[in-house]
Amino acid sequence: MTSPKSGLAFNPNVAALPSYNAGLPVAVAREISGHDFIARLASNENPFGCSPKVMAALASSAFEPWRYADPACRDLKAALGKYLGVDPAEIVTGNGSEEMIAAISRAFLTDGGLSVTVVPSFGLHEIEPLAAGAQVIKVPMTADLTFDIPAIEDALAQKPQVFFISTPSNPVGVTLDLAALERLAAANGNGCLFVLDEAYREFTKPGFPDGLEVLRRLEVPHVILRTFSKAYGLAGLRVGYAVCSDTEIARVINSAKTPFNVNASAQLGAIAALEDEAWMRDAVGRINVERERVRAVLEGLGVWIAESQTNFLFLDCQGDSSACAQFMLKNGVILKGWREAGYERFIRVTIGSTEENEKFLDVFKKWLSR
Repeated sequence: MTSPKSGLAFNPNVAALPSYNAGLPVAVAREISGHDFIARLASNENPFGCSPKVMAALASSAFEPWRYADPACRDLKAALGKYLGVDPAEIVTGNGSEEMIAAISRAFLTDGGLSVTVVPSFGLHEIEPLAAGAQVIKVPMTADLTFDIPAIEDALAQKPQVFFISTPSNPVGVTLDLAALERLAAANGNGCLFVLDEAYREFTKPGFPDGLEVLRRLEVPHVILRTFSKAYGLAGLRVGYAVCSDTEIARVINSAKTPFNVNASAQLGAIAALEDEAWMRDAVGRINVERERVRAVLEGLGVWIAESQTNFLFLDCQGDSSACAQFMLKNGVILKGWREAGYERFIRVTIGSTEENEKFLDVFKKWLSR
């Protein structure tokens, strides 16, 4: 593919990529809406911030921004290894778990390769394999937005190199139960890397299967993706990680990323966040209570909402999602209108503070009665 302006040849895999549907900065929302108070409900951030221990660590003499951070993230990997009960050599750290998705795609996919994911999906589960030159099989969810296990099994029978799936699902919020996870592990086999994205696992109910335990027990080649961006409230620091089924997989993924990818503040902040599990659990508990309160109000308005064990809701906005998102934005609410084909009536709304949620509900009622 060649640029008509410069005449330069582009990598066709990259030039043809779909855009990532990112949330809008608050300053832009203020300019568009004229509202000073903006309900920031597009990016699934923690409305309660982060642990005070994180802020103390960043204000301490341990943070030296004029020094390069440890490229191997030794202290962070040691803390994660102890927390998870795994060998730190099986962990790869990244600039958010999204960098891990890119590194996995770069490490295991080539031109003409094959990747499988589920739609609606986290956009990078499609974008990064496409950037690596792979074809992507997208398996739609069922009509009631649950995982279509037989259809995923059929896709895995086509022998892909990588399989991406999130549980709880982003953007829907539903989870795989133990039986479904075991079925997919069996269908995956040993010739495909099973990438289980558990970015929202902290919000789940008791009984949620531990993907790390299940896939290790079944001896499936795998990577478990987790992040500090959501429950721990470190979205701005950008730190996630991949837990691999063996050190060789970790080594290859590590080779596919840049050397100084996790900055010093992110490493310090993540270690401090791990040391304050109580703060995280309290924040998650309050978010989950608020999620069910917002759900009840919406269902009382006749709105259909997918099941969710996350800090967001995926719902039928009863109209065009892009138009809904623009209407909400002009009234001081940022949320995400879904644009994947077949899901253009859905919006994803983060559970924020009570004040933010009340503003969303007030404006959304106006949208419904337009």
